[in-house]
Amino acid sequence: MKRKTRRLWLVIACVGALGTAAGLTLTAFSSNIQLFMTPSQVAAKPPPADRTVRLGGMVVAGSVKRDHKGDTPINRFDVTDGQSAVTVSFEGILPDLFREGQSVVAVGSMAPDGGFTASEVLAKHDETYMPKEVAEALQKSGKWDPKFGPPPDAASWNTMTQKEASATVQGK
Repeated sequence: MKRKTRRLWLVIACVGALGTAAGLTLTAFSSNIQLFMTPSQVAAKPPPADRTVRLGGMVVAGSVKRDHKGDTPINRFDVTDGQSAVTVSFEGILPDLFREGQSVVAVGSMAPDGGFTASEVLAKHDETYMPKEVAEALQKSGKWDPKFGPPPDAASWNTMTQKEASATVQGK
């Protein structure tokens, strides 16, 4: 084999190995990526039931329902972005900072009944904090424009009542 031919085969083998490594890496990452979605996006195009996503928005005032299954607390609440609402079910203790009308990010997947089953609930950590994804979703929905100052407080940005949110959830 000539020197040029040997070099060509070496380059082809290296490119093939690099392509295989990149393909395996992307496959591994695609199963671990958690997409951020708003309730409007979930209502428009629900993710597959086996896909873990982060659902972000504001907890609808008056929507929190608490129950027990043995010793495990069962929590149900609606999350809205001002345009649509999704009912979230969470088994476990909610964070201390979880409140109605506050920003929340729920990590989980879609349930067969159309609701959202959360494996983890994250609440904001002070009165001025809003997760970046929730702030961007509010900007896109027209509920907040950063050039007019900080994001509105949870009590004033959304006038959606529990009755309106329930109608939105049922109207999917």
